[in-house]
Amino acid sequence: MKFVQKLMNERFARPAAQLMEFACYFAICFYILCTILCFMGRQTFFLHTKTESFERAIYAEENDNPHSRSMTVHMGDDIRVWTNDDDQIDLKIQIGLSLMYAVNSVPMIIAFWFLSRVFSNIRKGQIFTEQNASYLLYYGLLQFLTAVFVPYIKLLLCELTNLVSDGRMSISTGQAMFNMLIPSIAFIVAAYIIHYGVHLQDEVDHTL
Repeated sequence: MKFVQKLMNERFARPAAQLMEFACYFAICFYILCTILCFMGRQTFFLHTKTESFERAIYAEENDNPHSRSMTVHMGDDIRVWTNDDDQIDLKIQIGLSLMYAVNSVPMIIAFWFLSRVFSNIRKGQIFTEQNASYLLYYGLLQFLTAVFVPYIKLLLCELTNLVSDGRMSISTGQAMFNMLIPSIAFIVAAYIIHYGVHLQDEVDHTL
């Protein structure tokens, strides 16, 4: 019990909030870097050529050397690409892959920025504020919308890419939907709790 009280102590909470703020900034930089690598052709996928199949191929790969696959990213989905008539990966396939990665990473970048604002305010001692409630709500909603709608957007982008490309690709997505839904709902509820606490405090202040 005493250990729990120490964890809830302001002397511990403010440094922890500062650490989490930096963690959010790190996550933002990580997602930005991964998105840039994806647009550079460093996203891995399962490649089917006319003669062989490669498990961790990338668009920027010049040969089947493991060193050429350093600094690569993976979207977490099962992506398969088939070469065109010239046994090459169509540029439009690479554009489609990049867009699919971006629709997943951009909302996460924005979400972590909102979360960093919450930890920044806590570090400054500003806890029960409407601003924090709004930031937590935005974070939860972005996570929720990413979990529910992004898989369908990826499937749509995949179909549109196949319509205009000489090659072909497929994607199996949505595996992490449930893992994202529960935390997102928890943050939305936390936003309501803070909003309700601010409202009660306002009523008390006006009563006094």
